[in-house]
Amino acid sequence: MDGEKMYGGVMNGRMGKVVFALGIALTVFVGVKAIQAVALFNGPSDVAPTNVINVTGKGESLAKPDIATVSFSVFQESKAIADAQKIVTDKTNKAVDFLKANGVAEKDIKTTGYNIYPQYDYLQAAACTSGFCPSGRQVLRGYQVTQSIDLKIRDIAKAGTILSGLTDAGVNTVSGLTFGIDDEDAITAAARKDAIDDAQSKARQLAKDLGVRLVRIVSFSENGGGYPMPMYATNQKVLGMGGADARQEMSAAVPTGENTITSNVTISYEIR
Repeated sequence: MDGEKMYGGVMNGRMGKVVFALGIALTVFVGVKAIQAVALFNGPSDVAPTNVINVTGKGESLAKPDIATVSFSVFQESKAIADAQKIVTDKTNKAVDFLKANGVAEKDIKTTGYNIYPQYDYLQAAACTSGFCPSGRQVLRGYQVTQSIDLKIRDIAKAGTILSGLTDAGVNTVSGLTFGIDDEDAITAAARKDAIDDAQSKARQLAKDLGVRLVRIVSFSENGGGYPMPMYATNQKVLGMGGADARQEMSAAVPTGENTITSNVTISYEIR
């Protein structure tokens, strides 16, 4: 009897362990299946979706320019480099002093180029004789020194006056006057949000028309269209080449208009 009890206890213990092990295995199996079902429902992130629609959206923001940029150059030719450098330096310093007197900060005056170029004259050789034409030769005439400066004008109401004053200060060329926005991040963000809203609205309507459901966004891209950069300072009167009366007339009329910042986005949706 004691042996039978001992044998029965051993068997019951083994059966309990087997049942316990089967229970754990069943629990793990059910958990894995549940995870697989959830993943299948939501779509695995590492598997490229096969059913996709692409929509585009466009947004625009208008802003009045609050900054002007312009480039100007001073150049001088002389037989000696030092002589040309001195003249260029004197004219540049005069122009910078004028700019500072008109409220332009030193940080907004930046030299973008300083170049020294040799200048040559080509001397033609003597006339050809008996079918032979001797070659000519280059003769050094002197050196040209050029200093180029980029300028930011934050008080754009003074843009015309500054353009005229630069020529009076001895600047040789003024070019590329443009009007822009000093800090356009907020304006760009607003244009982007409008573009995204436009794309999402199109996606919802398209899904409704197709009888499908939008699952998730699988890609996004943006192409900022920017804004056209108006070019001024091409008129000789603006550059101070039409006399004092002409400069006064033009310096009071440099229209800035409005800049349009554009955002174009493309959004891809997985659908079911």
